Amino acid sequence: MSGLGKLRVAVIGAGAAGLCAARHLLSRPDTFAPPVVYELTKNIGGTWVYEERVGFYDNGLPIHSSMYRDLRTNIPKEVMSFPDFPFAKHLPSFVHHTEVRKYLEQYCDHFRLWDHIQFGTSVASVTPEDVKGGWNGLAWNVNSNNSVDHSKSTTERFDAVMVCNGHFYDPYIPPIPGLEKFKGTLMHSHDYRTAEPFAGKSVVLLGAGLSGLDIAMELSNVEAQVILSHGQQPLTCPLPLGVQQAPPVTSVLDDGTLEFKNGERTKPEVFLFCTGYNFTFPFLDKKVGVKVQEHLVWPLYKFLIPPAYPSLFIVGICRAICPFPHFHIQSQFMLSVLDGSFRLPSREEMEKDIELDIAARRARGISTRHILKLDSEQWAYNDELARLGGFKPLPCYWSNLYESNKVFRARDMLNYKTYNYSVLDNMEWKVHDLHGQQLQKPLAVKKQIQMNTS
Repeated sequence: MSGLGKLRVAVIGAGAAGLCAARHLLSRPDTFAPPVVYELTKNIGGTWVYEERVGFYDNGLPIHSSMYRDLRTNIPKEVMSFPDFPFAKHLPSFVHHTEVRKYLEQYCDHFRLWDHIQFGTSVASVTPEDVKGGWNGLAWNVNSNNSVDHSKSTTERFDAVMVCNGHFYDPYIPPIPGLEKFKGTLMHSHDYRTAEPFAGKSVVLLGAGLSGLDIAMELSNVEAQVILSHGQQPLTCPLPLGVQQAPPVTSVLDDGTLEFKNGERTKPEVFLFCTGYNFTFPFLDKKVGVKVQEHLVWPLYKFLIPPAYPSLFIVGICRAICPFPHFHIQSQFMLSVLDGSFRLPSREEMEKDIELDIAARRARGISTRHILKLDSEQWAYNDELARLGGFKPLPCYWSNLYESNKVFRARDMLNYKTYNYSVLDNMEWKVHDLHGQQLQKPLAVKKQIQMNTS
């Protein structure tokens, strides 16, 4: 241990994950020195900070935010919050993005995080060093620059590093043959802000994830003709006016026409990719050996820890999850590793665990690029970390309410955000529609939750 026998921890990024990590580190002054949180921009909140401009800031840095003007959350606030800090009672269940940013600022106020954040600071490198007497024989040198004046460079030493740099800013564009021949407007949802510029236009929107569906609905409101091109089972719920479905685009022909997997063709004015993002950790020293291949970050024990460097944590990379509670669980697990209340297995055992876990997922037919997509498996993951770390798991209603919202969303994507939820106790919750009518809970979810608790 360094300094006064307290562990010094660097946190990279002041989005929701970084703030959560800092909050938990500060709650344990017996073991941890106050954290140093490095934040590239002048704000906290990461992806929740709306920036009207796209492309680059005046100082040449890329604009990271992918937030669009009218976004409302697709998870009810009752389960979207950090478990120890609920959203304001008066808010509807599905809030506008500005409310989430405000909520994160209130989280900073409440847990007194502001003084520990270094704004306008970019992390250039994170390098491990063997140190006698260091935590697990290691220390970390974090080299950072002032993002306005690059000549100001500092290196600080830490016992551990928590990487919370987010993964919604480096757009993934799938390799479609002939894409360079497309004649119209080609863009990624990362640069989508408002629907008005697309009024009355023909748009092929590739990808039917949550942002794809959401943007399709926005475009429908300005009378765009939208073809939702995707490789999933065709959606069975009612679609917005003017939105049709098609299989994936497989190529772009010489004259700029798009060809779909079924051989049909179309020549839209706009080709909009809602195809997600790449993971990127440009500051991590190569020798740490954390690789990104086909949207999988590995090798990471419990999707968090590189076995060879167990005082480095890559936080919040799992997808299709309920993010804030997930960060809350991961943060407490990281603390239990660092304070020794959970003794990590040996490097070999951790590597074996990763291998078996990935093999088991592949055996269930999960492709490499979907391994980090936890979806309904997130609850078992959260509970396992809580069990290993010896801390309180999420309340019982959490998974049931979240999974029910998914069912409502699949049934009625046009109206599910008008529902309002209320939590009655640790087990029970209820939901009302726009007219105050209490809705029946989806049965499938009820059974599944009973099975999980038996």
